[in-house]
Amino acid sequence: MSENTYPSVNDLTLEEKASLTSGGDAWHLQGVEAKGIPGYMITDGPHGLRKSNSATTGEVDLNNSVPATCFPPAAGLSSSWNPELIHQVGEAMAEECIQEKVAVILGPGVNIKRNPLGGRCFEYWSEDPYLAGHEAVGIVAGVQSKGVGTSLKHFAANSQETDRLRISANISQRALREIYFPAFEHIVKEAQPWTIMCAYNCINGVHAAQNRWLLTDVLRDEWGFQGIVMSDWGADHDRVASLNAGLNLEMPPSYTDDQIVYAARDGRIQPAQLDRMAQGMIDLVNKTRAAMSVENYRFDIEAHDEVAHQAAVESMVLLKNDDAILPVAGDAKVTVIGEFARTPRYQGGGSSHITPTKMTSFLDALTERGVDAKFAPGFTLDLEPADPTLETEAVEAAKGADVVLMFLGLPEAAESEGFDRETLDMPAKQIALLEAVAAENKNVVVILSNGSVVTVAPWAKNAKGILESWLLGQSGGPALADVLFGKVSPSGKLAQTIPFDINDDPSTINWPGEEGHVDYGEGVFVGYRYYDTYNKAVDYPFGFGLSYATFEVSDVKAVKTGACTATVSAVVKNTSNVDAAETVQVYVAPGKADVARPKHELKGFKKVFLKAGESAEVSFDLDDRAFAYWSEKFNDWHVESGEYAIEVGTSSRDIAGSAVVELDGDGKAQPLTEWSNFMEWRKDPLGSKVLEKLRAEGEAGRMPIVPDNDMTRLFLDSMPINSMSVLMGADGKQIFEYMLAEYAELTK
Repeated sequence: MSENTYPSVNDLTLEEKASLTSGGDAWHLQGVEAKGIPGYMITDGPHGLRKSNSATTGEVDLNNSVPATCFPPAAGLSSSWNPELIHQVGEAMAEECIQEKVAVILGPGVNIKRNPLGGRCFEYWSEDPYLAGHEAVGIVAGVQSKGVGTSLKHFAANSQETDRLRISANISQRALREIYFPAFEHIVKEAQPWTIMCAYNCINGVHAAQNRWLLTDVLRDEWGFQGIVMSDWGADHDRVASLNAGLNLEMPPSYTDDQIVYAARDGRIQPAQLDRMAQGMIDLVNKTRAAMSVENYRFDIEAHDEVAHQAAVESMVLLKNDDAILPVAGDAKVTVIGEFARTPRYQGGGSSHITPTKMTSFLDALTERGVDAKFAPGFTLDLEPADPTLETEAVEAAKGADVVLMFLGLPEAAESEGFDRETLDMPAKQIALLEAVAAENKNVVVILSNGSVVTVAPWAKNAKGILESWLLGQSGGPALADVLFGKVSPSGKLAQTIPFDINDDPSTINWPGEEGHVDYGEGVFVGYRYYDTYNKAVDYPFGFGLSYATFEVSDVKAVKTGACTATVSAVVKNTSNVDAAETVQVYVAPGKADVARPKHELKGFKKVFLKAGESAEVSFDLDDRAFAYWSEKFNDWHVESGEYAIEVGTSSRDIAGSAVVELDGDGKAQPLTEWSNFMEWRKDPLGSKVLEKLRAEGEAGRMPIVPDNDMTRLFLDSMPINSMSVLMGADGKQIFEYMLAEYAELTK
């Protein structure tokens, strides 16, 4: 055997095969040294490398890790709507993994932000699966382009922290396919992540780690996944059941390899299945070998910090800018209030907590740029009551300022992995301070720091400007200075809706579940799909974001390109004297449908940078999935024939123009049976022929005539044909038998 190749599974003993399906310790694969298989390191992401610095590699120490670039978490980066930038972030993350000899970085996390109270929303991408998949794929492709693996997580439906280790997410097939699977599916098909991490929770009563339908039937057989599946840390409760379901790797090890050996010997695990799971681990090691063999590599700290800087700039969303209070004039007298300006909350808490290579606060950035500004902390970064001394100092500092920049938000104690939030509101002491400052100075701009949305409406009257900065990573300070002082225009767009009240969210009635289960009763109506379909007022809609520039989107055109496909184009123009970027968004709005469908759904987007006065044409190719819904009747995607509106705009509620295409549909039809009703027979191509012949036979006197009046049709349309005797007695039975016989002839 060459030292540059690894053995196949056929070269291993049963015990060695079993050992490959469990980790060596908390952060390493289990190697087989005698056969030349190393135990490479895998460790946390998803917004940068979190490699434990502990002397004992088996420890899980979340706050002791090697320095690495802290990029904006997905809460911010998702608002960039810039897949190319996200790809650059992925490349940089991989280079840091190469330096630190990390073969797989655990991320990105693409679970849906089903409810904004979700404690891990800060590291998930969106309430919309299309956006989540088409952005996060950049992390996967970027990292893996450098020879390092990713672990797409958490598969699937890990959308809450409450009881996450065991709760059953009870979800319809349609909701799974349309909302909770598509981000995973897109990334698998486009980028083939080398690993996928399964979720802790159950799906419809079956643990994700033991769910063969999930891990094999859907993931591998339907989507063509070629990598390995690992457990979340501690999610594997039955190694034999999990391996049979399609789980390659238990993490961390439970030191129960003997269970796999015994099961293989007594037939509970088939040899071919163990071989598949073990070979997958060998293949993973082989993929990462080249990158892990690079010696003395050092990444460029400054270059990566600049990537983090640009990512932070594009993560911010300008929500309000009354009287053009932003950007701040260069000669303005500025007061900065809020401890977040000095001690930024730049990332979320939990397993993704990174030790940054450098950290530049907003106050640091002002000092570096020679900006003289007053500062008052105003409050402490905890959940303790307000400090009157700090409040008084802040109000005094606001006096006489041309503009007051108030840094408000959620302290780390308010949101983290491990628990869900209980309210959308920010701490009361911060809102009270804002009111006091605004009473003294009307020129207030609020800069928010939070990992998921907070309520804005109750206090918005006290601010002329509101900048949602999310969590910006290590270079958030300079990025904020760039945007607030007008070096660049904000270009972020909301990846999740900001509601007026948490009780407006459709999932709240079932949040966070009871007695070990949570019902996803809202089905496919998640986020804007609910708000827009049912005309519910929201504070800021999905896709919204202001700019220092103004734009016009016009000349929307759509052309049918196939039975179930179309192309749409539009022209976007920068109508201002400010160079800036706009994100053009495409939504598909189905016409009349056989199932309840959202008013419209995002199916395309492009971020376009335009100089002042410049215009550009953008175009989008929409495939059949852009028009399809998951039919539980067909157990497949289904495109109905009919009209579809294609809307182009700058948010889900700012639609600049639309065009209509008439699609043929996919022609799918269910076989008719005695349980099909008259309406289904009429709409079916063959069934309609049977009814035409039945009518002709009736007019000729050879068959009873089916009554054709409004009342009878009302009953017949919804009645299975095997019940026609209820309306027509013996004649109904004769018609029923005739229809089935004629249909059988046509389908021979």
